Amino acid sequence: MTSQIPVPEAARADESPADLTPGPVHEALGDVAYRRLGIVNVAFVGAPGCGAGNWVLLDAGLPGTADRIREVAAERFAAGGTDAGAPCPPAAILMTHGHFDHVGVLEELAAEWDVPVLAHPAEAPFLTGRESYPPPDPMAGGGLVNLSSALFPRGPVDVGDRLRTLETDGAPDGGGPVPPLPGWRWLPTPGHTPGHVSFWRPSDRTLLSGDAVISTEQESAYAVATQREEVHGPPMYFTPDWSAAAASARKLAALEPETLVTGHGRALAGPAMRSALRELADRFEEVAVPAG
Repeated sequence: MTSQIPVPEAARADESPADLTPGPVHEALGDVAYRRLGIVNVAFVGAPGCGAGNWVLLDAGLPGTADRIREVAAERFAAGGTDAGAPCPPAAILMTHGHFDHVGVLEELAAEWDVPVLAHPAEAPFLTGRESYPPPDPMAGGGLVNLSSALFPRGPVDVGDRLRTLETDGAPDGGGPVPPLPGWRWLPTPGHTPGHVSFWRPSDRTLLSGDAVISTEQESAYAVATQREEVHGPPMYFTPDWSAAAASARKLAALEPETLVTGHGRALAGPAMRSALRELADRFEEVAVPAG
């Protein structure tokens, strides 16, 4: 595997260590943080100390990571004084999509916190126990993670009647408001999955892209371990619709984001990130789509 669009270290959005060691919370903005859980990130949106019901969790990591997500919730959002460090459920869990590394503890946390799960209607079959995703393509692009992908779970999970579908408001971007997050919009970014969505805050041009575009070479075990920075198309092994994926990458590049938090890799920011995102959009079929 070779890099898609490399970016310099100066494009990092936070002070995280070079290898983005799993565990610590990394703050991309004052009210947007993320934590790497193995091969994937989960994001936490809300002001520190805002209290229960005043923040949201974006995606739900790998199986076995619930304690680490609870830990961030308690430390980051519980109000001060006697409530510091207390359990602190969110207003909702937002889902970019339902692949195994994004839903690992979704059922557990949604039930424990008794909160709604918001996702695109096209993801509903994969979140309510009705349908599994198509099998991955372990030969798409090469790399050890690609070759291992045949062993990855394909779902589905079942959050039952906690699922709420994201509603469009008829705007040209095809998305709509995010009820728990004033000032944010959800945007349809299919390709990696039929109902993949990203989240966008126009006021400061913050983009939570999920897997529509990512910032490391997810197919390579070495790149995943080192979190080498690049702007990259969605993980190849689990992307069935490359035409839609290209259109989604171009939609996101056209936003000209200031801060980019992705489902895999470190958060990026600034002009070098935007330049790389534009280059990915322009050369998507050349660099992001696997041969054949």
